[in-house]
Amino acid sequence: MPKFKTFLLLFLLIQLFLPTNNAFADTGPKPTMEFTFKQELSGETATITSGILYECEQPDCSDAAPLQQLGPQGFSCDALSCSALAYGFSQYHKLEIQFSDGKTRQSNIFKTSGFDSKYAVTIHADDLLVESQFSLLPSFPFSIGMMEIIACLCALVSVALLVGLIVFFVRRSRKK
Repeated sequence: MPKFKTFLLLFLLIQLFLPTNNAFADTGPKPTMEFTFKQELSGETATITSGILYECEQPDCSDAAPLQQLGPQGFSCDALSCSALAYGFSQYHKLEIQFSDGKTRQSNIFKTSGFDSKYAVTIHADDLLVESQFSLLPSFPFSIGMMEIIACLCALVSVALLVGLIVFFVRRSRKK
């Protein structure tokens, strides 16, 4: 019986030192869109006050619906740029941005260009022109955790090679 009490007491003490943080499950990396704005307006620079990203399945965007805010999914803007993150984007999109000059401008219809899409948006007097930005570097959905695991594996292989070389040269010198 004393062993059982000791074991129970030890088990309860260990429970005190375990982390109590909540764990959150995630589905991994999510596709993103980054919009940078450049002006072709003369005079005062207009800044972004708010915006909506419309998602469409039809090429003419006749079925346009705003990207919903669901957990991490959503569309947000600051004064000079906008970004979107989603569980998955539709094939076609359209922007509607309100500016500090009081005007609301709509963009042309554009397609999703990749997992991490980047777009240049030109601000005209009455509308917006969205153009996909080409990148020579492919965008892989690597997370920071994945890069850390790869770095640790490379370090482990390097240490194993170094130890193997040391053992090889020590044995070789003893044979002579």
